[in-house]
Amino acid sequence: MKDRLVSALKKSSADYTEVRFEINDSNSITFRGQEIDSVSSSKLSGGIVRACTRGGWGMAVFDSLEDLENGIREAGEGAALVGREKTELAETAGPANAEVPARLERDFRGVSLDDKIKILSGYNTILLKTDKSIATTQATYGDSFRTVHFASSRGNYFREERPRVILALSAVARDGALVQRAYDAVSSKTTFNVVQGLEALAEETARRAVKLLKAPPCPGGVYPVVLDQEMGGVFAHEAFGHLSESDFLYENPQVRDLMVIGREMGVKELNIVDDGSHPGLLGTQAFDDEGTPTGKTYLIREGKLVGHLHSLETAAKMGEKPTGNARAIGRGVPPIVRMTNTYIEAGKMSFKELLAGVDRGIYARGMMGGQTMMEVFTFSAAYGYRIENGQVGELVRDVVLTGNVFQTLHNIDGFGNDLKILQKGGGCGKGGQSPLPVTDGAPHLRIRDVVIGGK
Repeated sequence: MKDRLVSALKKSSADYTEVRFEINDSNSITFRGQEIDSVSSSKLSGGIVRACTRGGWGMAVFDSLEDLENGIREAGEGAALVGREKTELAETAGPANAEVPARLERDFRGVSLDDKIKILSGYNTILLKTDKSIATTQATYGDSFRTVHFASSRGNYFREERPRVILALSAVARDGALVQRAYDAVSSKTTFNVVQGLEALAEETARRAVKLLKAPPCPGGVYPVVLDQEMGGVFAHEAFGHLSESDFLYENPQVRDLMVIGREMGVKELNIVDDGSHPGLLGTQAFDDEGTPTGKTYLIREGKLVGHLHSLETAAKMGEKPTGNARAIGRGVPPIVRMTNTYIEAGKMSFKELLAGVDRGIYARGMMGGQTMMEVFTFSAAYGYRIENGQVGELVRDVVLTGNVFQTLHNIDGFGNDLKILQKGGGCGKGGQSPLPVTDGAPHLRIRDVVIGGK
């Protein structure tokens, strides 16, 4: 494969050309309510060529290696038509010849489709039978084994295997007009075992939906809030991480002025990291989809903004170094600047110590949804609890947190010693590319003066 890609690239007249050819083996199963809704298996292959001439990009997607040379020609012609400036792409120590095989403790490809259906059916039955209030359920299993071949006109080449398995469980409980949903998921790039032995998780998910029917809505107001690791990780990813992606920064002068290197972002204990090289996580790759090695990038260190996430182009245009964050969900789309494994580093406080500083507040757990607009965010926790006099109390629902990310970062006054990086599956969406495998995480966090919507 390497010789074929490299030989074809020599025929390009563009300033820069790259080819990514992929083979993706995948399976998916879904139960909805009592019925199996869908089962699918596929094996797809194909590639994409990107060429850059005078700063203009041309692309061509192809299905067969027989069309590789035509793709290189078409991408080059497209780049030449739109290029008007100067090609600016940062230099990087990309691989000359790297082979990165998957390291699987248990390969899901060795498990029959019938056995996968049986496992998922068992979980769905538990969801349905846990309580009479359960109105419907959804149980989903998926796996994929993506093999990526990459070569560029700079002489870089790698072949990397990127496996993934995911299982997601959802239960909807109903009491008259009131409907509540609970959700949980697991995922892994290293073993099929992660989706086995989850009977207790299925039952707990269903019971949480039922309990939320009886829980009162969270009272609105301004409170001190403790975030669990999932909610803290989503905050790091959604509210702050996307602001660090330099394609967004470069195109938005207003945000670029807010994200100036050296700006004070919070207390000295605040550290936010994106690390695409962290062993064994969903967002981990040896190389990004431009051939740049991944690594650990501090975005905030000791309370100060110290880094951005880059592709080759954004790094050159902003005068910074590539970080290995140009990623694509598959062969038919170009890489764009994306996060990998993003998390807030641990502090020194125990969970009990974090609670002790709260007389009347909210403990927000899990993540149900939300949105961000520039530096303003609105997130819905999956559920929450009142905190009274330093103790976790009554379960509450409809916990909606709103705020300005920069102000909120300054208001974090407690960092737990219990960092968790969560692999729940799903994925990140951006620029029409979803779901991209990522992880996020945090320790428990205590934040002052959070606006919570409610009655």
